[in-house]
Amino acid sequence: MEWKLFADLAELAGDRTVTVAADPGDTVEDALDALLAERPDLRNRVLEDGDLADHINLLRNGRNVLHQDGLATELEDGDELALFPPVSGGS
Repeated sequence: MEWKLFADLAELAGDRTVTVAADPGDTVEDALDALLAERPDLRNRVLEDGDLADHINLLRNGRNVLHQDGLATELEDGDELALFPPVSGGS
């Protein structure tokens, strides 16, 4: 499964994309655990008290997993996962 990382998350991971061992039927949480095992520098930026930080957006196929089944959302073949830090606009 491939993760796309944006802004400072890509910098912390050392790359904009990271491939992890996750299969259809696994959950988003499984894929996140695999990502954080591969790129431990992300852990403190992405998690708060062991849970996904409120300010981090985790998308599956362009939709925030909070609007699906959260971290329990099951993965399907061809899914795209992405992590976004907070984004602010300019004027």
